[in-house]
Amino acid sequence: MRAMADVLGRDIKYVAGVGEVRARLMEREVGVRTVGDLLMRFPYRYIDRTRLLRIADIDESMESTYVQLRCRVVGKSFIGEGRKQRLVVEVTDPTGCGELLWFQGTKWIDKRVELQREYLVFGRPSIFKGRMSIVHPEIEPIEQALARKVESGFQGIYSTTEKLSSVVSVKAMHTIVLNAWRLVATDATAFSDPLTADMRHRLGLISLREAIYNIHFPQSAELLRQAQYRLKFDELLGVQLTIQARRTSRHNRGGGFIFPRVGEAFNTFFREKLPFALTGAQQRVIKEIRADMVSGQQMNRLLQGDVGSGKTMVAFMSMLLAVDNGYQACIMAPTEILARQHYASMTRFAEGLNVRVAILTGSSKARERRTALEGIASGEVDILIGTHALIEDRVQFSNLGYVVIDEQHRFGVEQRAKLWTKNQQPPHILVMTATPIPRTLAMTLYGDLEVSVIDELPPGRQPIRTYHYFDSMRLKMFGFLRSEIAKGRQVYIVYPLIKESEKMDYKDLYDGYDSITRDFPLPKYRTTVCHGKMKPADKDAAMAQFKRGEADILIATSVIEVGVDVPNATVMVIESAERFGLSQLHQLRGRVGRGGEQSYCILMSGDKLSKEGRARLEAMCATNDGFELSELDLKLRGAGDIHGTQQSGEAFELNIANLATDTQIMQLTRDEALAILASDPALEHPENEGLRHLRDRHHKRERIDFSDIS
Repeated sequence: MRAMADVLGRDIKYVAGVGEVRARLMEREVGVRTVGDLLMRFPYRYIDRTRLLRIADIDESMESTYVQLRCRVVGKSFIGEGRKQRLVVEVTDPTGCGELLWFQGTKWIDKRVELQREYLVFGRPSIFKGRMSIVHPEIEPIEQALARKVESGFQGIYSTTEKLSSVVSVKAMHTIVLNAWRLVATDATAFSDPLTADMRHRLGLISLREAIYNIHFPQSAELLRQAQYRLKFDELLGVQLTIQARRTSRHNRGGGFIFPRVGEAFNTFFREKLPFALTGAQQRVIKEIRADMVSGQQMNRLLQGDVGSGKTMVAFMSMLLAVDNGYQACIMAPTEILARQHYASMTRFAEGLNVRVAILTGSSKARERRTALEGIASGEVDILIGTHALIEDRVQFSNLGYVVIDEQHRFGVEQRAKLWTKNQQPPHILVMTATPIPRTLAMTLYGDLEVSVIDELPPGRQPIRTYHYFDSMRLKMFGFLRSEIAKGRQVYIVYPLIKESEKMDYKDLYDGYDSITRDFPLPKYRTTVCHGKMKPADKDAAMAQFKRGEADILIATSVIEVGVDVPNATVMVIESAERFGLSQLHQLRGRVGRGGEQSYCILMSGDKLSKEGRARLEAMCATNDGFELSELDLKLRGAGDIHGTQQSGEAFELNIANLATDTQIMQLTRDEALAILASDPALEHPENEGLRHLRDRHHKRERIDFSDIS
């Protein structure tokens, strides 16, 4: 094993074809420093080098793919002068003709390309005026190509950068990886398998050594599939062993407050003051929270619920359970608007319950701040609602037993963690999000939390009707807005930018405001503006004006994505909708449809849409299901882009597994991890030594621990 470790740890410069200069470039550009680093970088796709195409087969659909041709050189010439000079080589085959172009190394290529000689040509084609051309292809005399022994008919294509690809071609990288493999191929102990033979046999997995070889040099399409499956399994098992070990440790710690009573406040509210009947999903979630609160273990629960599903009511009723047992509760919201909205709702809910509610935000006036600080310190305040101000050192609770974080992904990990220190014993924790999280992402991002889902909308809510309009249909859109406002309804118009950008041709807010207030067919409409660059007081005033019905149209940026509840608003117009991600579009759409009237979302876009942009807008028009949209968003954008890495992000760096497509493997590895840890929580048994190394390796690759929130 020592010799093997030495080989894998050997500097990449000692691999044939690399050397000092390329080694420095590979480390700087793609982070490859050792032989082990290189062999653990897997191809992201493959070219079947056994397949030869004809020139007539090439069309525009192949412009982003690599092709292989057998061609005869029939002419060559230099065009241009100096640095702009290029070499053009004319080629033919029995089906047609094309050209090969070089902009660099032209004299060297010219000396080695002979007229009337056949070559094997490999590269990415383009079509211009019906003629095929390939820029900087790989070219090899056909007799040399036929005589060359290849390791595999499939050539791996590795991710690269512009600088690296200009020095190390696709073919050269393939050769370098092959040379690295040959350094370890003769060592029987190479790639010691973390899985026992029994486990591999039970799960139908090939050995790790076979998987590494076939991921780089597939001996068949089936062996490539098996190699990919095995390596994904190992990667996700390492992730799940880390997550589930953390979860087991938390459960074993115990030490949670026990709230045995369902007392007067909860019962009175439930029986006499509940403004509407709870949905079955809300009742189920409250029971799940209640079970946690009497278990003796600290609750760490994630509550997912689509926009308007009633998460706030669940949060309030669960806070009443804490109050009935003599503890304080708090809820932290990401914005002043949302905190004030919660305060207004919960103050109304708490009337007649002998439950005192207070608020604390960054803009709280002196009297409001003093009331909150003194009340929570003395125990007179039962429920405190606030923003980031709750984590200030001067905020001291008398007996904090329950913490709710709303839209938790908007807070940093350290910000959330400060709330847990507000009591000597960590409180129960509920984190809520209205951004539906795909199942595979939830199993990694929040894998050690208990998860509750509210998957029903309150009765009386009508599905929002969503339409996609191109700019050419703008007059039709304005006519529809007039008809809704005439009914006494209100309208949101959301823009992606505050001011015009030269680099991005998207509608900007002030241009839209000027257009609507100047050109809108009925100028009597009252219009107000709200965006993130405004002073908090001005922003709150604009929102309050709209909420009171003193403005018919609110022109805003995505600052209104979270925390705006105006039941009378029935239309959401999203300008340049193709710029927004699916999750954000869905959140914005959720600002309407909060009353009993039919509501609408209109997605405005330019005429030219990318394939992904069109797919997003079509999906929005097809479904109101946030979880269905989140799965599609994961496939289109990837895990890291959905939440961003700064605060939530993908908790683990994945090398080969894909959270969008590998749900089945993720579930299998989760089940395996739970079974393994049930009998050996610390992975101390000799047969689990390899699994311990697998867990530790993936634990080191974990970027930030986002799931262990306490």
